[in-house]
Amino acid sequence: GSGDGQGQILQRFPEKDWEDNPFPQGIELFCQPSGWQLFPERNPPTFFVAVLTDINSERHYCACFTFWEAVESAQPQSHSRNGDGEEEEEESASPIQPAQLFAPKSLVLVSRLDHAEVFRNSLGLIYTIYVDGLSVSLENVIGNLLTCTIPITGGAQ
Repeated sequence: GSGDGQGQILQRFPEKDWEDNPFPQGIELFCQPSGWQLFPERNPPTFFVAVLTDINSERHYCACFTFWEAVESAQPQSHSRNGDGEEEEEESASPIQPAQLFAPKSLVLVSRLDHAEVFRNSLGLIYTIYVDGLSVSLENVIGNLLTCTIPITGGAQ
């Protein structure tokens, strides 16, 4: 009812933890430090990078790209009251439409490398594919972003 909520992880890559790089617990709390709240208007996307340090003093750079998606309010609209405390009837015959609210959605990239501009560009590409509804599998996009060929020193390209 207050517009506050809890974040939840909808999808992650890889789906299972890697032994040397486990998935950060509580990342959904980190993405929205001021809480998961609904807003009456769509806010512009935001991007930030923070550094998390694990129990072994290893640094993990967490890039967070947040955008807002429209959701419908489940709350019925309240009728206005006149000065006598009585409800006034709406003059229009159309049903009252629920107010549109916007919920935050975050894309997060966690890395041991400090490359904020690469993170911003990668998350921006994923966001664009998602928003434009392109028929490209996110698994393929992420696989292509994470895969690179490093030539052998002095060898053929």
